[in-house]
Amino acid sequence: MANKDTLEGKEINSRFMAAAAQVDITPPLGTFINGDFINHYARFIHDRLFCKTLVLKTPKRLLAITVVDICEMPVHYVNEIKALIYKETELAHENIMISSTHTHAAGAVDGMLLSSVDMAYRQKLPGLILESVRNALKDIKPAKIAFGRTDVPEHVRCRRYVMKEGYLAENPTTGKPDKIKTNPFGAEQLIDRPAAATDPELSVLAVKGLDEQWIAVLGNYSLHYVGDWPDDTISADYFGEFGRQIKKALNAGDDFVGMMSNGTSGDVNIWDFMKTGNYPAGHFEKTKVIAGDLSAKAITALEHASWEMDPELEVKYETVELTIRKPTAEQLSAAAKTVIETDYANLKLEDNGMFKIYAREQILLNEFPDSCRLPLQVFQIGETAIGMLPGEFFAETGLWLKYKMAGKNYFTITLANGCEGYIPPAHELEKGGYEAWLARTSCLEEDAENKIKNKLLTMLQSGYVPASLSPVRSR
Repeated sequence: MANKDTLEGKEINSRFMAAAAQVDITPPLGTFINGDFINHYARFIHDRLFCKTLVLKTPKRLLAITVVDICEMPVHYVNEIKALIYKETELAHENIMISSTHTHAAGAVDGMLLSSVDMAYRQKLPGLILESVRNALKDIKPAKIAFGRTDVPEHVRCRRYVMKEGYLAENPTTGKPDKIKTNPFGAEQLIDRPAAATDPELSVLAVKGLDEQWIAVLGNYSLHYVGDWPDDTISADYFGEFGRQIKKALNAGDDFVGMMSNGTSGDVNIWDFMKTGNYPAGHFEKTKVIAGDLSAKAITALEHASWEMDPELEVKYETVELTIRKPTAEQLSAAAKTVIETDYANLKLEDNGMFKIYAREQILLNEFPDSCRLPLQVFQIGETAIGMLPGEFFAETGLWLKYKMAGKNYFTITLANGCEGYIPPAHELEKGGYEAWLARTSCLEEDAENKIKNKLLTMLQSGYVPASLSPVRSR
């Protein structure tokens, strides 16, 4: 039975309730910064990092949407965090979504290529994520929700390029040239064309209290990150700047939480190799411009949105088993020889460094299990559906899902519930490029993207599971 409250002397039905909270997760100076081919160390903090949580509740179900300012988190690590949250709040595993924004200027809880893990920070972060969920649950109140969308094509560019005849795109794992060059620094004049389309859509989920006070805005945009910061600096990138700017533009209160999630951006960035835009060059200046534009357009997209007063909350959660590609015996033998000869402590990228890094990757990847299980998740929030994918997916995957869901409010959050590296379509994997180089960051079977997207589409189009297996704790 719905709770009854009063607002300005009128009785209201508070069946749908919501709240949001954020907790500072900024790591200390000196921490490792991952997201690059080698380690970087934090010497400066430009802006604070946060874990942001939006909780939604009806009498049947309680959902948590958590977005963390971090590059990525492995699936098993997120599962451990979810277990901690369940123990403290009784929020069921399948009812929690935890995603990484993919800022490349955050603390490291997962080792990638030659970057290291800050173990103290890795142990501390789960408690901070729990705190954000717990704090949100304390202030839950009657609410309403709306969805908006608009195209913002000017800030997304495919970073994979078909190059002119004669250009050699080296692949450090196969010994054969790639058909694609990712981020062709220094070879801009040899670009023929971008290799694929981008997803220009900015999706917006907005939540207000029935007292008209803003609770949260969740954006979703398929832009990898901006990256206009020094390598030794902590920053939440445009994801954090969006939250600050939209709060200011809405004149929202101190309890408001602005969130930006990562869409299907595995092959998309803002680095303007073809000089099609005009951005300021200073550190963090491009971030401010892009976040400001996105926040303004998010608000415009919501101006004519319909607010749902009594949305149903549903969830679908399944796993898919996929095989892991391994190096051949010949690749392993060559890799071992390279590793023996390499001084990794003093490695320089310009000294044939990519070949040495990826030789080490072959050895480490060979120790992986032969298969893995990845979580797929769907939240239905009234008229809006959100698909969650645990990896870095290309824009093509998101565009395909939106095409199949045409006429419905839909968007995809990636790096959700963990990350299993790049998961490109098979035909893009065959072309090569950095995202396809065999490593711990790109190792799933060739048909993985096709299996995952079709499984998620079936979940989106099928019925939903009954009310949560765990109870909704009354508060």
